[in-house]
Amino acid sequence: MLITNIEARDLSEAWFLCLRKILTEGYEYTIDRGSYAGQRRKELDFVVVHIKYPGARPLVPDVPQGVPQPTTVQYIDEYLPYLMTSRVAEGEQYTYGQYLERQINEVIKMYRTDGHNTNQAYMAVGDADCICLSDPPCLRGIDTRIRYGKLHFMLYFRSWDLWAGFPSNLAGIQMLKEYMASEIGVDDGEIIATSKGLHLYEYSWEVANTCARFVPGQNLLL
Repeated sequence: MLITNIEARDLSEAWFLCLRKILTEGYEYTIDRGSYAGQRRKELDFVVVHIKYPGARPLVPDVPQGVPQPTTVQYIDEYLPYLMTSRVAEGEQYTYGQYLERQINEVIKMYRTDGHNTNQAYMAVGDADCICLSDPPCLRGIDTRIRYGKLHFMLYFRSWDLWAGFPSNLAGIQMLKEYMASEIGVDDGEIIATSKGLHLYEYSWEVANTCARFVPGQNLLL
């Protein structure tokens, strides 16, 4: 098993660095079960992504002209209620907010009432019945820590689509973190995300290769 460590300044840089790692070092295989079964994907064995300034704007990647956006600010705004509230739309098996809504309030209360020095402020996603779903939750937990006056998040994804899921999930989770930090009365901190299933589906390989050669902010292709 290869453990990949990514150190990034912000969400956008983390996305580009992960693209390059998967394209050059990802394990390629055919999916037996799960989304896009029968198709191929490239995947890192296990990845640790340390993002020091996840609140830096913009929260979504800037891609080369002509490449479809993996996500948008408008989509993140629409996605946020599904992360923070228990609303489940028709046809959906679950939402993250279904599990997180009550825990978000409890973690805020815990820090405000009992102090910052605790290891108990962990928010779980999913339950024992999730294994029976055709598509169990990808995000399985958000651990939290207040240290050096800032609220930090540690995340675990059992499976994680890098192309569209990664930037959408992290932007929404970052906005959740900013909200919680404000309610607790501390500054916004870092994100450390881990996964044994960060991947690119075959349909995205071509555009991912283009983005991997892109220099954000300079509009240049390497």
